[in-house]
Amino acid sequence: MHLHRIRPTLIALIATLTAAAGVGTTAYAGQAEPAPRNSSAPRIAAVTFADEFNAPAGTPVDGSKWQLETGDNVNNHERQYYTNSTRNAVHDGQGNLVITARRENPNNYQCWYGRCEYTSARLNTAGKFTQTYGSYEARIKMSRGQGMWPAFWMLGNDIGDVGWPQSGEIDIMENVGFEPNTVHGTLHGPGYFGSGGIGAAYSIGGPFADGFHTFRVDWSPNKIVWSVDGNVYQTRTPADLGGKEWVFDHPFFMILNLAVGGYWPGDPDASTPFPNTLTIDYVRVTNDTSAGGGGPITGIGGKCVDVAGANVANGTQVQLYDCNGTGAQRWTVGGDGTIRALGKCLDVSAGSVANGAKVQLWDCNGTGAQQWTVTGARDIVNPQANKCLDAAENSSANGTRLQIWTCAGTTNQKWTVS
Repeated sequence: MHLHRIRPTLIALIATLTAAAGVGTTAYAGQAEPAPRNSSAPRIAAVTFADEFNAPAGTPVDGSKWQLETGDNVNNHERQYYTNSTRNAVHDGQGNLVITARRENPNNYQCWYGRCEYTSARLNTAGKFTQTYGSYEARIKMSRGQGMWPAFWMLGNDIGDVGWPQSGEIDIMENVGFEPNTVHGTLHGPGYFGSGGIGAAYSIGGPFADGFHTFRVDWSPNKIVWSVDGNVYQTRTPADLGGKEWVFDHPFFMILNLAVGGYWPGDPDASTPFPNTLTIDYVRVTNDTSAGGGGPITGIGGKCVDVAGANVANGTQVQLYDCNGTGAQRWTVGGDGTIRALGKCLDVSAGSVANGAKVQLWDCNGTGAQQWTVTGARDIVNPQANKCLDAAENSSANGTRLQIWTCAGTTNQKWTVS
């Protein structure tokens, strides 16, 4: 896969920041360790980091969560100079952070090859947030074009002490512009780095730049699982390393960047559009260590709560269906009160509180229509309506719509969250 991406100056910077924050391999600022789980209770994942990028248009990156790196990157022969300017990373006022690569050099930046031709942005959470294990997720609309190289990835926060690749690297998502329909997920460590990284690719039927997609890893001891839009496409364990050292058992920090050019993507050409944007809807981390991208919710007749047709469109019906283990039936119960699948939330249509209001899939928006409480009595309650998740007509037939209804303790309102 890609070659070494870490500049020596970045390693020194991370070492300084982590030391200043009291960061180490056992105690560090911003770390959220996985909480013990009671196996008899539903899995509740606490949100440990979230940036929803809801600031007004023109607002810079939140400095309490991210730092902006500056400089070039000779190691990969990338062409951009990373700046801390809002011309390269800024909130758009529509709930997104936009990283923009521009063909310009307003301040006579110098790169490894001479006068820089491009600017862009790279932000990380080193010294601000690190965590061992959990789920790491971002909803992103890709850049497009030859030579573009966006990524959402993580580095071990001991990089300043042990260097790369000993620190470890987890690439949650990488895309190179000449493969518009494909993303890659990769591990890098001692003996398996650069083009020898351990990973896999995931492709869809059209360019990732045509819309938003949700990229996620679920990381637990000795196991990392990658998914796109809730579809698991790769699982890695120490057994995949051929006896090489597994270095994914200590705190990591996150990175978002949009590179221009480099050994892997090649340089831009006349067809590459500029400005070129990478749009991030949110970044969220929980301390869930299930490492499976969620699990089934079963109800009457042993049927599973299912997103019809595995369709991620807003308004897709949520129904009962034979359990099949697909992403359409893997649900995560979040510490923020949401229940999620395929990167979206379980939602009561139109925010209704009436009996019979249908339940659907919708973009997560923080409203009461998307708040749920899983009780010890196996009810799933929408507090806004004070009503229970209910299988219509007391039916267990495939395709039975789910709705909310006054809680009655009946079989069609009892659910097992696993």
